[in-house]
Amino acid sequence: MPTAIAVTSPDLVLPPHDRQTPPAAVQPLGTLEDSLTGMHALIEQHGYVIALYPASAETAVTRRLHTVRSVLESDRIALLGIDLPPLGIALLAQQLRQLSVCDFSPGVLASAARLLAHYIYAGALLGSVAKLDRVPVSLKSHAKSWVPGAQFAVLANPRAELIRVGQEDLPGPEFGTRLLSAAGQPPSDWVTSTLAPAWQVQGAATVPLPEESVRWWGTNRLVEFAAGLHDASVLYQLVSSVRRDECRWCGLELIGDRCGFCAAPLPPPPSAQELSATTVRAASPVRALPRGAT
Repeated sequence: MPTAIAVTSPDLVLPPHDRQTPPAAVQPLGTLEDSLTGMHALIEQHGYVIALYPASAETAVTRRLHTVRSVLESDRIALLGIDLPPLGIALLAQQLRQLSVCDFSPGVLASAARLLAHYIYAGALLGSVAKLDRVPVSLKSHAKSWVPGAQFAVLANPRAELIRVGQEDLPGPEFGTRLLSAAGQPPSDWVTSTLAPAWQVQGAATVPLPEESVRWWGTNRLVEFAAGLHDASVLYQLVSSVRRDECRWCGLELIGDRCGFCAAPLPPPPSAQELSATTVRAASPVRALPRGAT
C-alpha cells in the first residue's frame, strides 16, 4: 500500500486527478481517542503516514498530533509543519498523493514536501489588506485598502509580493502549472480571466474555499489561488533528480538537508581542510614495526 498522506481538515482534500491518486486521510480527529484509533489504522494499513499541518495551525491541533505520535511510540509518522496558505497546503498534499503510488520510499516522499512547496505559487485576490499579517504590507498599501473598490493581488509563496490590481502585474511561475482558485465573498473572476492567461497556465479549476483561509488572509473578501506542477511524470522527474542520502538517526532515505520523519539534519559536507587531512592519511599508510622493535 502507498504511504498515507494526511491533512488537518476535510476541506484540504482536493479531488484526485485520476483513479490512481489515493485519497487523503484527516488527522487529528475530533477526540484524542478517535485520533489514536485512526492513526493506528493508517499505520497498520499503509506502513507510514505523512501528516501535513499549517505552520499557522492552532496549538491544540499541533499538540494533538504530537501527542498521538508519542502515545503510539511510532517512528512511522512524519509531522510536517508547512508554511503555506491553506489552498497551497491542499495542493501540496495532492502532489504527495500522486507521488505516493510511485517507487519512492517514505523517507524520500516526506522530505520531498519541502522541495515541492518551493514550486507552488500561492496567493489571493483581496478586497482589504488591513488585517493581513502574514505577508509584509506597506503603510501606503494599508491606506489604499480603505479606498472603496480597491483590490490587491498578494503572493505569499515562493516569495512575498503585493500589487494593486489594475496598476501592476503579479509575477508568476516560469514553468507549466495548473491553477486552482477558491472564492469567498464577493466572488470575482479576476483570477480566471486575468491572472490565468497572464501566467499561461495549462489548466484551471475551481474548488471550495478552505475554512482556514479567512483567518489566514484576514478577510472574507478574497479569492485564494494556488498554481503548481500537476503532471505526475514531471513531479516524479523533479524528485528523482535530487541526490538521496541516508538519515544517520533513523536510517530512512531522504533528499535535502533534513529527515522528514525524525527531523534529524543531514551532516554538513566535509570542509576542504578535512578533505585534505583525509587525503594525506590515505596517501601515507602507517607501517607496522618489525618484531622486536620499540
